[in-house]
Amino acid sequence: MATLMRWTRISVFILILFSCKSKKLVTDGAVMENMSAKAIIRTHYQNQIKFKTLSGRIKIGFFDGESTKSVTVSLRMEKDKTIWISAPFGVVKAYITPNRVSFYNKLDNEYFDGDFSYLSNLLGTELDFDKVQNLLLGQALFDLRKDKYEVSLSETDYILKPKKPMDLFKTSFMVEPDNFMMAAQQLSQPSKKRVLDITYKNYQKTNNRILPNEIFITAIDGNGKNTIDIDYRSVEFNKDLNFPYKIPNGFKKIALKADAL
Repeated sequence: MATLMRWTRISVFILILFSCKSKKLVTDGAVMENMSAKAIIRTHYQNQIKFKTLSGRIKIGFFDGESTKSVTVSLRMEKDKTIWISAPFGVVKAYITPNRVSFYNKLDNEYFDGDFSYLSNLLGTELDFDKVQNLLLGQALFDLRKDKYEVSLSETDYILKPKKPMDLFKTSFMVEPDNFMMAAQQLSQPSKKRVLDITYKNYQKTNNRILPNEIFITAIDGNGKNTIDIDYRSVEFNKDLNFPYKIPNGFKKIALKADAL
């Protein structure tokens, strides 16, 4: 039960940190040597996915070096407002808004209701709703328009690194050239041996919108390593959605600490 609860908490929080019939995998284009960092960043934001609501199912696989778990959950989003997640039979539900992070777990009759400080402490950087949403949609975690970047090329992607390194972190962003979405992004804290690596294995086109197809996350903290695979199984846009969420009576409130996982 302890292992299951540990995995449940990690899965919920990483999602807070994501094949329909119309799905089509998008192949990479070719990198252009004369593309400036400024032009790459501008195109990345011009190509942001536009929608009011998103709903679908995602499969989450988790491996912590000892055991592997997987589950398919329902996901609903209202752009810039709400992320809602429900495991089968509502055993676990999560409700995330710009000001609130909450989930409950019927296996242990407990719930968490707070803000993003837990995730921020865990990853060593300030985390908010926008960063979580960007992770799920293939957008840069940080606003690339606020700093100046240098560009280099790999065989398949543009690589952006800040001209002026951050004081506490190292960051890098790989942008795929076909749609200028994230191919990978990495945040590291060498002094604390922390690394968060997010790789977008491929993209899909659904209803003329480009969306990640599979997201692979590696989180390293000291000697610990967790890997999470998020696979979109079906997606629909702009349906009328509701976000039912009510913490059951009698559940015990829990306080999560950065070392709780």
